[in-house]
Amino acid sequence: MSKWTVSPSPHMLSSNSTSNIMFDVIVALFPALLVGIYVFGPRALIVTLVCVAACMLSEFVIRKLMKRDNTLGDFSAIVTGILLAFNLPPQVPLWVAALGSVFAIVVVKQLFGGIGQNFANPAITARIFLFVSFSTYMTTWTVPFGYQHMADAVAGATPLVDIGSANALDLFLGNVSGCIGEVSAAALLLGGIYLSIRRVINPLVPLTFIGTVFVFTWVLGENPVNHIFAGGLMLGAIFMATDYSTTPATLKGKLIFALGCGVITTLIRVFGSYPEGVSFAILLMNLVTPLIDRCTQTKPFGAGGKQHV
Repeated sequence: MSKWTVSPSPHMLSSNSTSNIMFDVIVALFPALLVGIYVFGPRALIVTLVCVAACMLSEFVIRKLMKRDNTLGDFSAIVTGILLAFNLPPQVPLWVAALGSVFAIVVVKQLFGGIGQNFANPAITARIFLFVSFSTYMTTWTVPFGYQHMADAVAGATPLVDIGSANALDLFLGNVSGCIGEVSAAALLLGGIYLSIRRVINPLVPLTFIGTVFVFTWVLGENPVNHIFAGGLMLGAIFMATDYSTTPATLKGKLIFALGCGVITTLIRVFGSYPEGVSFAILLMNLVTPLIDRCTQTKPFGAGGKQHV
């Protein structure tokens, strides 16, 4: 007797698999990784490798303990590791990076059922967890190219602290202090263009997120160009606000999500005591994604019509 797989609609054949999509994301992240290594030295690569290794090991072990299939082949753990590393300062202790990776995979991802069932972006949530738990490590920044002069770790500020006087070209190219993968807007934009061409992401989402920050900061008398180039905005808008699992399913819902992220980011940056708001904005909008989906879901064909007996 033949066995059939029964699943809800829509039923659509596609050449895009999870592993293909994740591989494209890895490729898109590569330019920002190269810039991070160039600006901060070998330490940036070491932190990234530790995060990737810890994420992969955590996923393998927890899946074994939960007696579930091995999912390392979908590359999602690698993407989580890279994204978490991109959200960390280069001089963060390696054990802190590893702890954040375990938290991202075990607590945020696998305990909720694995890829596609997590309630929030694992890398974003892990960054906030580490920031709350180890704020000193998470706010100790590295001077750009300091490794060339043996001046690696210094207590300093990111450009977001004094956003008005920051140099826009330095922000665009990456000649600033900050987290490993967020310093170069140019490299992140290059990755976003690649993902858009590959149709992995809808460009309307990052454009809406970034555009909202630009407009609102301009209205509030801030420097809008510096705001969109500085901090984690490009990284968050392109690679995290477009996450399939934790963002709304409909186009209308995605735009509401991106708009909300932009507004919350601006409010935290301009009026909050913490200069960066991207991570908190995305996490908060992740939490209301089910509500957005419920309010924007499309009506099935024929629904609402009169039934005739």
